Amino acid sequence: MKFFSLLLILWMGMHVAIAQEGGKSQRSSLHFLYGPSGANIRDFNEMLAGKGLSSLRKGYNSYGVAYQSRFNDLVVGLELVHNNGPTSDFRDYEIGYRSSRVSFNVGYSFTEEDQRVQLIHFMSFGMGYLNFEMLKDREDWTMTQFLEDPRHGFIIRQNDLHKGTLNMGGFLTEIGFQVSYDIFLAGGEETVELVSKFGYSFSPFEDAWNNKGIAFDNIQSGAFFRLGAGISLADRNYFYRDASLAVNVFYGMHLSKPDALNARLNAAGYNAISGRPSNVGIKILGDNRGRLYGLDFYNLSQKGKATDDYNHTLNSIRVYGNLGRKLYERKNLEIGFLAGLGFANIRYTLDNVHKPDFPQLFEEPDFDGYLKNWGFSSKPELYISYASPISSKNVFDVVYSLHTGYELPLSKFPLADVDMKKYMAGPYLQIGVGIRP
Repeated sequence: MKFFSLLLILWMGMHVAIAQEGGKSQRSSLHFLYGPSGANIRDFNEMLAGKGLSSLRKGYNSYGVAYQSRFNDLVVGLELVHNNGPTSDFRDYEIGYRSSRVSFNVGYSFTEEDQRVQLIHFMSFGMGYLNFEMLKDREDWTMTQFLEDPRHGFIIRQNDLHKGTLNMGGFLTEIGFQVSYDIFLAGGEETVELVSKFGYSFSPFEDAWNNKGIAFDNIQSGAFFRLGAGISLADRNYFYRDASLAVNVFYGMHLSKPDALNARLNAAGYNAISGRPSNVGIKILGDNRGRLYGLDFYNLSQKGKATDDYNHTLNSIRVYGNLGRKLYERKNLEIGFLAGLGFANIRYTLDNVHKPDFPQLFEEPDFDGYLKNWGFSSKPELYISYASPISSKNVFDVVYSLHTGYELPLSKFPLADVDMKKYMAGPYLQIGVGIRP
């Protein structure tokens, strides 16, 4: 949590420093990225080689979204990247790994802002999450069967995102280059931007990702190449001030409870999951003459002690695309309406607190239980925000916002035979602060 707060303070501090200097040109951009990255679990593969077994498949695919603000030749931004590794089969088990990271980027552009081709050298630092698992496929289980004996493999997590976004940690860095090309749209304020990013990501501290006797640092390290596309608000556009692209970090509270799951947990002798879910997320909101568009990314989580042998977590990632309209605007105050449609998942984990270290864990892997599902969801949302200019030159505003809405799941979201649709529905409240160039 301290490192997450430090990232936010540094990112906003960078904008404040820029605002004091002013700027001749500026640009805001939103990109979607995809590409391969290198990864090699060296310690684990050496253990497999010692047993005469084949190594795990290398590399992973990265999916990301990036927000950038450019002031003169200086570029700052925020990026979310999820890395999904390939799976390998071993007997009845499937071995896989994945990681996520959020990072603050700072870079320098070698090209002028008004050129169609942009070349940027950047460096990023941030925090992340790691998941390594070896599990049997048990999709045909009922909840009663699952709770009688949930053990069907093991899960190793570090800086566990399933316990909440603020559990992400560590120190991760990237260095590389970004090349982009503008495609002009006739009559539009936004420019379509094609992007490529390449470089190297790594964890600078040795054994920072060591868990159960295995170093997983290499999962967080390797060369990467990402291609993508997005939109950009270029300074040369005459109507630039009629359009904006803002990014907010928010804390949210949801009023739903996992009553259906808790009833089954209590019947099986487990402790219920107490409280209501909360989340921390990122909201990107574009405005073009009162027409609104944007994205939401947030992570709901609940955790607790299930039994003397197990801790449990209930987690849900939500990703929404939003469209809407500004309803009222006067000076620095605005009110608007958004409608969102997106993806959601739900994941329940029973984590055995008595797991041994490797290699014993690999030889006797049945300790943890895991259920998951996914579907689609929608939401109407109303927001009110206040923008506060950070300097007399009005380079950017700090935006304070309050969002409230109601989530309406479009899928049943079953965990085994327990319908979690009611848990995925309900009202929410989000409080955010962000930057709008």
